[in-house]
Amino acid sequence: MSMKWIEVIMPQLAESLVSATIAKWLKKPGDRVEQYEPICEVITDKVNAEIPSTVDGIMGDLLVEEGTTIAVGEAICRMQVAASDSEAAEQVTQTSQQQNGDHVHAQQSANYVPVAGAAGTTGHDPNQPMRNRYSPAVQSLAAEHGLNLQSIQGTGAGGRITRKDVLTVIAQGGNTGATSAQSSTVAGQHASSGVTSGSPFSGLNRGNADLGVSAGETVPAADAGVPVRHSGIHLTESPKIPQIEVEGGGQGRSEYFIDVTPVRNAIARNMRQSVSEIPHAWTMIEVDVTNLVMLRNKLKDEFKRKEGINLTYLSFMMKGVVNAIKDYPIMNSVWAVDKIIVKRDINLSMAVGTEDSVLTPVIKHADQRNIAGLAREIDELARKTREGTLKLDHMQGGTFTVNNTGSFGSILSQPIINYPQAAILTFESIVKKPVVINDMIAVRSMANLCLSLDHRILDGVISGRFLQRVKENLEGYTMESNVY
Repeated sequence: MSMKWIEVIMPQLAESLVSATIAKWLKKPGDRVEQYEPICEVITDKVNAEIPSTVDGIMGDLLVEEGTTIAVGEAICRMQVAASDSEAAEQVTQTSQQQNGDHVHAQQSANYVPVAGAAGTTGHDPNQPMRNRYSPAVQSLAAEHGLNLQSIQGTGAGGRITRKDVLTVIAQGGNTGATSAQSSTVAGQHASSGVTSGSPFSGLNRGNADLGVSAGETVPAADAGVPVRHSGIHLTESPKIPQIEVEGGGQGRSEYFIDVTPVRNAIARNMRQSVSEIPHAWTMIEVDVTNLVMLRNKLKDEFKRKEGINLTYLSFMMKGVVNAIKDYPIMNSVWAVDKIIVKRDINLSMAVGTEDSVLTPVIKHADQRNIAGLAREIDELARKTREGTLKLDHMQGGTFTVNNTGSFGSILSQPIINYPQAAILTFESIVKKPVVINDMIAVRSMANLCLSLDHRILDGVISGRFLQRVKENLEGYTMESNVY
């Protein structure tokens, strides 16, 4: 069986992402690659991710160097895969046409192998230009459940198969056995009819000699009895420490350069966009959290034994914020030039700092969780952030941001809004202070809540009432309050 060349393109990992940076190549030219096996690690504006292969083959030229940013849809490498007999004959015919001096369009067309749009069809469907473009999430989900993506009808833009489409097939009873049988039947029909199986890639024909592979050497298909390797979106090792280049090392110079990482560049761009487009206003309120401190001290040991995680102040604070947003839903909104979009779902973004960046993973439907549930989400997302195992889904959909700046001793801060949200609230350090209560001085545990707000959407009155409601919620905890 002859071989053919295909180009692997940079997939669109999320709707808002238009580019990514190649962090590390996991495969070298000449390495054998299995379907769904990671071929490289990339860095995006939101998280680090792995790009899985959608075919079995042999790695060819690496078209993009490590550290290079590339747009979605551009080729990142070439792979050599098995071609059917009809494709081989077509390549010979097209090569002959090129040698006979046909016009330029014929020469360019000869370099590419047509890819089937779906099972039982050939060529590209102009009505479904995205039919063969699969996201890593869709590929991984299909591999996990043994589904053939060519047999699934896409409902996304341009006929693209979405994660929802795959989940619908799974809910309707899709299983590995049925899909495997169907895939075998379709493969047999394609082999007899000379139609290649569908692929999200465009094929580029080149000679086998480029990689030192003889014309008779073939790439064996994956054994159906071997489970497909699953690839999640995560890093295989800890993120690299930014490289430091010393200016004039050894000559007594007092300055040095630090490479700007893609994550740091994304933070800089997003922060500038926020302060440039959003007219920030700031306000603060002081809260007596003495009862909250006593309640947590009472419950934390038992909670640790039962749940295996720490019961933090942030979970109580988030519950107070969620209940306040229910009373003032305008806090959960977005500016849209000629209208204000109020979000029904309350998805809290949680700022988590690492050694070299700040990420904001999202607790989805926070209003449907109790304090214990929020504590579990906080622990899981914070751990995944520091381990570098966040997925893109963890970073999307936030409607309001909370930051626990008190964890590193801050007592006052002026946060920048997490664009395009309407506000961000910080929970400062708890400090014991003398407080006048009923004309008497008492030592109480006090904390500041700092709110930055979008003055296009929010004014002082509504923001003040919102903060007052959060204050009431936090001061309303008693020794009988339940976290479940």
